[in-house]
Amino acid sequence: MSTTENMSPNRPYLIRALYEWLVDNGQTPYLLVNAEYSGTVVPGKFVEDGRIVLNIDPSAVSSLELGNDWISFSARFGGVAEEILVPPAAVQGIYAKENGQGMLFPDESQSNGDGPDDDPGPDKPGGRPKLKVVK
Repeated sequence: MSTTENMSPNRPYLIRALYEWLVDNGQTPYLLVNAEYSGTVVPGKFVEDGRIVLNIDPSAVSSLELGNDWISFSARFGGVAEEILVPPAAVQGIYAKENGQGMLFPDESQSNGDGPDDDPGPDKPGGRPKLKVVK
């Protein structure tokens, strides 16, 4: 029996560690989120191509919680306060606004992970995210 079978996902821990590292180094942490992932609550008019970039700098949000099951906070979008709720599995990356340093995560299927077709892979629809640099 593999010891990884009963382990919790590492993504929430990596998000917290990278968040702390970015803030400690005076960088602005941004989350790249799959806005179409089940349970994700973000302002729809700011979603582009099914994704949204969220500034989670301490000066930009209030009540930030980077939990194992949910990332939640309040932030203003276009002057309107919004409550944000994101499952860590919906996070596709966390990086610094200033220099792009951080980490991108593999796309997670919303299935239970029991079958061989559950991992879409890079050649199948829904595979690797396609990112472009926006300056």
